[in-house]
Amino acid sequence: MAQEASIDTATVIDGEGVRRRDFINIAAVSAAGVGAVAVVYPLISQMAPSADVLAESSTEVDISAVKPGQAIKAVFRKQPVFIRNLTDKEIEKIQAVDNDAEEFAKLKDPQKLTERTKEGKTNWLITMGVCTHLGCIPQGAAAGELKGDFGGYFCPCHGSHYDTAARIRKGPAPRNLEVPEYEFASDTVVKIG
Repeated sequence: MAQEASIDTATVIDGEGVRRRDFINIAAVSAAGVGAVAVVYPLISQMAPSADVLAESSTEVDISAVKPGQAIKAVFRKQPVFIRNLTDKEIEKIQAVDNDAEEFAKLKDPQKLTERTKEGKTNWLITMGVCTHLGCIPQGAAAGELKGDFGGYFCPCHGSHYDTAARIRKGPAPRNLEVPEYEFASDTVVKIG
């Protein structure tokens, strides 16, 4: 009988031991999880853009004062942006090149005006003001600046000439001036970015 009592006591102790062990395992895993979150969260959160970067992620520009034939310069992500209000005559000249297969084939970076503007707003051409050759700022957006041989933009650094659709026509630049992502917030405000 004495032997039976010791077996029962051993079973009860092992039963309690299993419960304690389970609690210790759960507590240890929970502590490790909290520790992992405490270490990983700052690493992940430091990769998020700061408030000043988020503020520069888009730019709104009022274009109500830009008359046909005029261009303005704005700033987007610390780089110049050219916003040009094309005249009907400029649009016709651009479309004449677009529709002439031989002329269009001569373009280094062939893009039609419809690919570079928004539908219904083909008179508004919005491009980055950075030459695609070596990153200089072309002239032609402000009054009195050289517009090059094709009436658009001229890069004085190495002599790249762009037409009024900001397409490279002559010089070392390999591509047209880049068209950033943009949308019209209203008829007079454009949101770039």
